[in-house]
Amino acid sequence: MLLQKQAIKRLASLYKSHEENTVIHIILISEEKMLYMKRSIFIILVLFSSLTVDAQLKIGETAPEITLPNAADSVIKLSSLNGKVVLIDFWASWCAPCRAENPSVVKLYNRFREKGFEVFGVSLDVKKNAWIKAIKQDKIKYTQVNDNAGWNSKVAERYFVDQIPTNFLIDRSGKIVAINIEGMELFDKVKSLVQ
Repeated sequence: MLLQKQAIKRLASLYKSHEENTVIHIILISEEKMLYMKRSIFIILVLFSSLTVDAQLKIGETAPEITLPNAADSVIKLSSLNGKVVLIDFWASWCAPCRAENPSVVKLYNRFREKGFEVFGVSLDVKKNAWIKAIKQDKIKYTQVNDNAGWNSKVAERYFVDQIPTNFLIDRSGKIVAINIEGMELFDKVKSLVQ
């Protein structure tokens, strides 16, 4: 605070004595410092983003365990589906893109469930009633669990989910083989894994 007052007094005296060159010099130094700060912040952001990218789950890694309650409040584990090809589908009833994707996921499930394909839906709904209503409306018959912590979900954090819908396709050994796959690409990948 004392240094600020001294700086203000110094600038005022420079202004009063019309030492314009000195004032311009002080402003240029401030601009140089500002440029240095911007460069430093940019470097820090680049480093941080590279750390975040390294932290993401990768294809070939084992899918982390998920243990959450279903609609009947029975605890279900992802590992209970070992030996099956599983699509882990993060979604919520309030998410319009998720709801738009649900009919395709239901169709895929109905097509390949007899061949060892399962969907493990992970809802980030805070309101259980809204989640259950969406399950009924979208005619979802595959495994559904709910993390009512919403965006504070530890499961979503462990999977680095920062938007929904997000999905992870895992093979029969529990390894991630695809991330955020949809449409014909998802259909073809599931078909190849269940044969």
